[in-house]
Amino acid sequence: MSKIKFIAELCQNHNGDFKNLVEMTKLCAKNGADIIKLQYIKSDTLSYRPKFEEGYKKNKKTLIIKRKFKDEYKRLKKLEITDLQLKKFVKLCKQIKVEPCITCFTRGDVKKIKNLGFKTIKIASYDCSSFQLLREIKDTFRNIIVSTGATFDDEIYNASKILKNKNYSFLHCVTIYPTPINELNLNRVNFLKKYTPNVGFSDHSLGYGTKRNLASLLAIYHGANLIERHIRILNKKDTRDGKVSIEPQDISIIKKFSLLNKNRQKNYLKNNFNYNFKKALGNKTRQLSHTELLNRDYYRGRFVTKKFFREIYNWEETKYD
Repeated sequence: MSKIKFIAELCQNHNGDFKNLVEMTKLCAKNGADIIKLQYIKSDTLSYRPKFEEGYKKNKKTLIIKRKFKDEYKRLKKLEITDLQLKKFVKLCKQIKVEPCITCFTRGDVKKIKNLGFKTIKIASYDCSSFQLLREIKDTFRNIIVSTGATFDDEIYNASKILKNKNYSFLHCVTIYPTPINELNLNRVNFLKKYTPNVGFSDHSLGYGTKRNLASLLAIYHGANLIERHIRILNKKDTRDGKVSIEPQDISIIKKFSLLNKNRQKNYLKNNFNYNFKKALGNKTRQLSHTELLNRDYYRGRFVTKKFFREIYNWEETKYD
């Protein structure tokens, strides 16, 4: 028998409305989520980087993403959840018996997040190689979850050395939004098991249509014991992450599938999906795609610790206290 833990990623699908966040949390718990996760995003930690103001294209091929600082700052400002509301979220999670979790994007927020009551921390893909951040969180939180999308194999190895003897999990993911099924590279799940038995899949595939849960089900069949998925209760057109987000009731479908034995899982996949599943496996080791490299370039260093008129990136060895 196989059983997984489900991480419900509420991301920014609450649109900055705490009532939406509360409703999402309760619905996710009702449908079987084990961990419910937010993102600790503060617009004031956004880094201004001139090259992304206009981006760059050559022969119609994008070489640098265009993402204007002013527009991104305004967007993120509207989505902020206050620290007081986060404390209420942690309390709610304890009441309904799910584990509260949050993504930490800057070294300067590590202590703040701990003081809000979080015991489980998530490190986003682009910070898997931020080794100084990993050093600072490893003794601060009970459970550590690290995504490995758009990360090179040597960086994953070094991250595992830092987190050795800690309760940590690696999540395979592909940083293409949405991720096509034939680019899932699910063989990476077994590759990551060289470093920790706690390996999962962060699913960014299309969140609607008949194949909306296929990627997560395939990941479970191929050995993932954690599934992270973006969740929405609003219309998919009303949130930035709507396209890659499923609804709370899909959680129960995924959890029920995980309880089937391997043979029944195989039959379920065969009977419910008309797809050549081998296309989803890919390779254990591979080159990052152009899209993944573009996203890595933008998102790695997107948020910084600001101290004494300078910006301190998560990978810098310098102290800032």
